Amino acid sequence: MQLIDIGANLTHDSFDHDRDAVLQRARDAGVRRMVVTGASREHSPKALELAQAHPGFLYATAGVHPHHAVEYTAECDAEMRALLAHPEVVAVGECGLDYFRDFAPRPAQRKAFERQLQIAADTGKPLFLHQRDAHDDFVAIMREFEGRIGPAVVHCFTAGRRELFECLDRDWYIGITGWLCDERRGQHLRELVGNIPAQRLMVETDAPYLLPRTLKPLPKDRRNEPAFLPHIVEELARDRGEPVEVTAAATTASAEAFFRLP
Repeated sequence: MQLIDIGANLTHDSFDHDRDAVLQRARDAGVRRMVVTGASREHSPKALELAQAHPGFLYATAGVHPHHAVEYTAECDAEMRALLAHPEVVAVGECGLDYFRDFAPRPAQRKAFERQLQIAADTGKPLFLHQRDAHDDFVAIMREFEGRIGPAVVHCFTAGRRELFECLDRDWYIGITGWLCDERRGQHLRELVGNIPAQRLMVETDAPYLLPRTLKPLPKDRRNEPAFLPHIVEELARDRGEPVEVTAAATTASAEAFFRLP
């Protein structure tokens, strides 16, 4: 398998002591390229630095997660635009709405989301999106930018049938993580993933978060890493009722097209 992890938080401090080893394990596992998630003013520049240090292997996004929406000032907007001018930065985000945690006031979340959608409209770069318990507001805001923005992926999709089909009706891509492997809260996804067209499906670890609970043996530190992406793809293929090679090839082709990777 040759895979692309479209969402890895490799700037997270849990990787500071062994980041090079983590990257090598990913290569050894068949992960050929990764997109490093930029989700704040602090970490988006770090994501670019990592991508520049590993050309052709790592790429980056630049954005502000809804948890950090209060930091989205005019200065922040200028910083994101400057980062997105670099060719290694292949998408706007992680941006969107999170009404589950509500770490930032909802009006601030909506404003930061709108400003980043405007960047996507201005730059033509695709969108790396976050949505949790905010689907209706999320869709309403996205609708305001219809016809002005390019491709969008709903990263780490965890919602239900209605939300999935509304996303697919808008031609958005869907990112599947190890949430699929969580018997406590991901069982519904196993029944839904077969409905995602192959050309709209992508895979990601969201490392160091969302360690697949079906992984055996589980690492002692419970840290997720990109080397575990093949396990997610195997589970996804089984739930889709297709050979793992088919799922691997489809998700890689989707990621290459979406992020315009060489």
